[in-house]
Amino acid sequence: MDTQTRSLPGRVRLLAGAGAAALTLTASLATPLNPSPAQARAAGDGEKVLTVAVAQSVDSLSPFLAVRLLSTSIQRLMYEFLTNYDPEDARAVPGLATAWESSPDKLTWTYTIRSDSTWSDGKRVTAEDAAWTFNKMMTDRGAATANGSFVGNFEKVTAASPTKLVIELKKPQATMTALDVPIVPKHVWEKVGDFSKFNNDSSFPVVGNGPFVLTDYKADSYVRLKANKTFWRGAPKFDELVFRYYKDQDAAVSALRKGEVSFVAGSPSLTPAQAASLEGERNIRVNDAPGRRFYALATNPGARAKNGRTFGDGHPSLLDRRVRHALFMAVDREAIIDKVFRGHAVEGEGYIPPRFSQYFWKPSASRKLAYDPAKAARLLDQAGYRLDGDGRRVGKDGEPITYRVLCHATDPNDKAVGKYLQEWWGKLGIGVRLDCLDNVTDPWLAGKYDLAFDGWSVNPDPDFVLSIHTCAALPATPKDTGATDNFICDKRYDELYARQLAEYDPAARADLVKQMQARLYDLGYMNVMAYPNAVEAYRTDQIESITTMPAKAGNIYGQDGYWSWWSAVPADSGDSSGGSSSTGVVLGVVGGVVALAALGGFAAMRRRATAEDRE
Repeated sequence: MDTQTRSLPGRVRLLAGAGAAALTLTASLATPLNPSPAQARAAGDGEKVLTVAVAQSVDSLSPFLAVRLLSTSIQRLMYEFLTNYDPEDARAVPGLATAWESSPDKLTWTYTIRSDSTWSDGKRVTAEDAAWTFNKMMTDRGAATANGSFVGNFEKVTAASPTKLVIELKKPQATMTALDVPIVPKHVWEKVGDFSKFNNDSSFPVVGNGPFVLTDYKADSYVRLKANKTFWRGAPKFDELVFRYYKDQDAAVSALRKGEVSFVAGSPSLTPAQAASLEGERNIRVNDAPGRRFYALATNPGARAKNGRTFGDGHPSLLDRRVRHALFMAVDREAIIDKVFRGHAVEGEGYIPPRFSQYFWKPSASRKLAYDPAKAARLLDQAGYRLDGDGRRVGKDGEPITYRVLCHATDPNDKAVGKYLQEWWGKLGIGVRLDCLDNVTDPWLAGKYDLAFDGWSVNPDPDFVLSIHTCAALPATPKDTGATDNFICDKRYDELYARQLAEYDPAARADLVKQMQARLYDLGYMNVMAYPNAVEAYRTDQIESITTMPAKAGNIYGQDGYWSWWSAVPADSGDSSGGSSSTGVVLGVVGGVVALAALGGFAAMRRRATAEDRE
C-alpha cells in the first residue's frame, strides 16, 4: 500500500537530471502574490489552465477519509490547516492560525485564528470551524478514519472566541504545530450523515478556504479546481488546475511531449528510461532530487481487529520472524537500486528517508539484515521449512510454499522488483505469484495477501507514518476500515510511540523515533528496500518558474503544503519574480492542473497502496 502520506531517507547516491536546479520564487507570507495567468492551454474564455498528469486516482474527496497522496494533496489545496511547513526548511509557519502558545505544562494550546480567511461561499472562517472539525473527529469513528491519530490524545477542544481556539490535552503532545488536519466549514459539514461513507463528491463547487476551489470531478478521470481569488495569501497565478489520470505512464510522458499536459509526476516517479528520454528535449525540464518516500515490501503479520478477531488468509509461515528475516536477507537492495532505479534512489534501511536527517536511522553492521542467501536458507531450515526432493520449500502442512505478492498494476517498479523476487526466492525453493492489480485496496483491507509492495510519503514530522503501525490503528472489527498499514500490533513499539509523542526535546524525541524504526526493522514485517528520488518533468514553455521543496534539491509534486501549485508562474506572464518578499520565505512553485483522463479501465488504488499515498 502507500501513503502520507506514504516516504523517506540515508546514504545518497543521485544522478542529477537535466535542469534539476529549479528556479526559486520568493514571496512573503504576509503579502499576496500578484496573480498572473500562465502559458498553458487556455480555457474557453482565455483563462490559463495548468494540467498535471498523475498515475494515481482519488480514493476520496472527503478530508476525513482521504489517504492517497493525490487526494491529500488536493485537500491541502481546498482547505487550510492550522499551520503549514516552510518550503525552505520545513519549520512550522502560520496557516489558518497566525500564532500559537502552550501552557507551562504543555497540556493547553491556544491558537489565534486569522480574521482574514473566508469560505468560498462568502462566510467568515472562525475558530468554531476548527473546534467543530476536531470534535467531530474525536466523537465520530468515521470522521477519524484518515487522521484520527492526531486527536487521540485530545481531552477538549473549544472556540473561546471567533479568533481563539483552545485545545486541552490528556498528556503533552509534540505534534501540536504539525497537526496535518484540514479544517472544514462547520455550516456545510454539520449536515453530513454518515462520515464513513460521504465522499464529498456530490455537489460542486465544494466550499473551502484554500488557494483553489474544487469545481468538478470525475472518478478515475480528472479533478478540476479554480483559483480562489479571495485566498488570504493571494490568488494563484494559474486560473485553473487540473489533475488528469493516466493509467499508462508512457502515455502521460507522450502527452507531455505534445504539450497536452504541463507536468508529469509518474507513479509516483518517472522511470529512469522515461526520464532519460526527456532530458535534453526542447522546452522540457527533468527534476531529479531526493524524495520524501520509502519503497518497501510488507508482510502480512496476520490481519486482526481491535476486538481480537483475526481474518484474511496470510501464509502462516510469515508469523515466524526467522522466515521474514530470511526473505529480506534474500533481497539484494543494491541490485534494486542499480538495475531497477538505475541509481535514481538510495538503498533502503530504516523507515524514514535520509531527507529527514534528524530522524533518519540505519542499522549497525551487526544488526543489519544484509544480503546473504546462504544464511537465509539456513534460517528457513532452522524454522522447519526444509527443501523436499524437488528442491521446493514445504510448509508445515507438507505443501510447497508459494507466496502471493500484491503489486500495483500501474507501477513498473513493482513488476520489475517482482521478477527479481521470483529469481531470488526461487533459489531458496520458494515460489512467488505476482498479483498485479489496478485495485489493491480490497485484498489489502481483507488481509488476503502474503506480501505486498508498500510505500508512504513522509511528512517533516514523522508522527503519522509512525502511528499507522500502532495497535490503535487496527480496525475496530473485521468489517471496519482502520488506519493501519498492514496490521502490525506490537506492545514495545506502542510504548515507544507514546513516549515520542509526549517528548518535546527534539534530540530526545529523535532518539525515540530511531528506536521505533529499529523495532520495526527487527520485527521484520517491513522491508524498506529503497528511498526513490522524485523524478518528474514539466514544460518550460508553459511553466516559467517552479520552486522545489526543500528549496535546495527538492520535489515539486506531493509537497508538504500547497506552495508549488499556488505560486506557479505561467510562462507568458511576464512575471518571473513571483512578487516581493518581506519575510524571506521561499515558496515552492509548481504549476499543476489535474484532469484525470480516462485511458482505459481505472481502479481505485488505496492511498497507502504505494508511497504516493499518504503525505
